[in-house]
Amino acid sequence: MMSPRKAGFRLGIYVFEDAEIVDFAAPYGVFAVARRYDPELDVFFVAEALRPVQAQAGFTVLPNYSFADRPALDAFLIPGGAGTRPEMHNLRLHDFIRSLPEKCLLVSVCTGSWIYGIMGLLDGLPATNRKEPDRLEASPPGKVPIDRLAEIAPACRISRARVVDAGRIVTAGGITSGMEMGFHLLRRAGYDEKFIADVARVMEYTAAYQMYSRDIEGWPR
Repeated sequence: MMSPRKAGFRLGIYVFEDAEIVDFAAPYGVFAVARRYDPELDVFFVAEALRPVQAQAGFTVLPNYSFADRPALDAFLIPGGAGTRPEMHNLRLHDFIRSLPEKCLLVSVCTGSWIYGIMGLLDGLPATNRKEPDRLEASPPGKVPIDRLAEIAPACRISRARVVDAGRIVTAGGITSGMEMGFHLLRRAGYDEKFIADVARVMEYTAAYQMYSRDIEGWPR
């Protein structure tokens, strides 16, 4: 069942030191293209403080808002990356997440779900994470991120789907899965498949969109 259309849907993407670039750039890009059809859609960066943030490989991001600004949000997205390890213990981030209204979706790409897991927000829910290890994760004492999620959140039901929609919390697994998260957030904002497929067409992503749109757990509800 499609969600009712939410006019002016606002996606805030959290940026932090050593965040994975594609994890946050892909959903941002989907919304940027979708805005050509509906300029009321909004997407922006949120950081702990209003100063430049250096993501992975020296990529620098200027956030639009800080935690203190308390921007209005319909969805808050946490990307993955090497920086998620210290962010799991960032109590200011935890407090910000807990302060968000219940109607705000809590979403993640890749290892961003570790943060929701350590906060206990995935207990009793399905969630996913990256399933392909890098060189360090593939060798002892490394661990595949999806297996690390099972360790961090033992009460979570681990899924290998590309996107897992558990209601308020939506997770995506894989560095490039931010594309699918962006498209799925358009669904959650109430846009129909024709609208979303046209966004994918403009992005020349139709073949992958059609394949991955069948790899969503928990949708339609």
